[in-house]
Amino acid sequence: MPDKASSGAIWAASRKIVLRQAQAADLPAMNRLMQASRAYEGEYRRILDGYAVTPEQIARDHVVLAEGDGHVLGFYSLITDGEPELDLMFVADAAQGMGLGARLFRHMRAQAARLGIGSVRIVSHPPAAGFYERMGAVQVGIKPPSGRVTWERPILALPVTPPGTKPCCTTGPGMDASMPACKE
Repeated sequence: MPDKASSGAIWAASRKIVLRQAQAADLPAMNRLMQASRAYEGEYRRILDGYAVTPEQIARDHVVLAEGDGHVLGFYSLITDGEPELDLMFVADAAQGMGLGARLFRHMRAQAARLGIGSVRIVSHPPAAGFYERMGAVQVGIKPPSGRVTWERPILALPVTPPGTKPCCTTGPGMDASMPACKE
């Protein structure tokens, strides 16, 4: 019997995954995916209790989902009013470990660049902070517990590459102007 990683790779390779703007009709599937996430088991569960993505969020924010064979496999929500923030990012448990989270994150970063955003704030789920750091975000603070959230959450900043600039040619974490691709 194949292990989860090889099964997942076969599963991912057999499906065309499309990123597209979320619509109100996608909300039931998006909310099911979010509520089923194993990343929010145990004490973290209460942050999602009673929470649902709304039609207002879909209309207001940049909400993009990953879809394969008609199934929602993940999504993100980028808030652009006020301080730009990655509000939500989820990948279905069965689709994790196949690069879909990184693909969604890169799409979000590119979307932010197209919108002229210089930095995106991320108040991270503690277990996800390492992923965001590997993707180039830097921890800039800690959000203290409040309300039903009884744990601290890392606050990260993601520098966004301006349109027309190679990521390695700008300053910031994970960016190195000495890389060969950056030299004229």
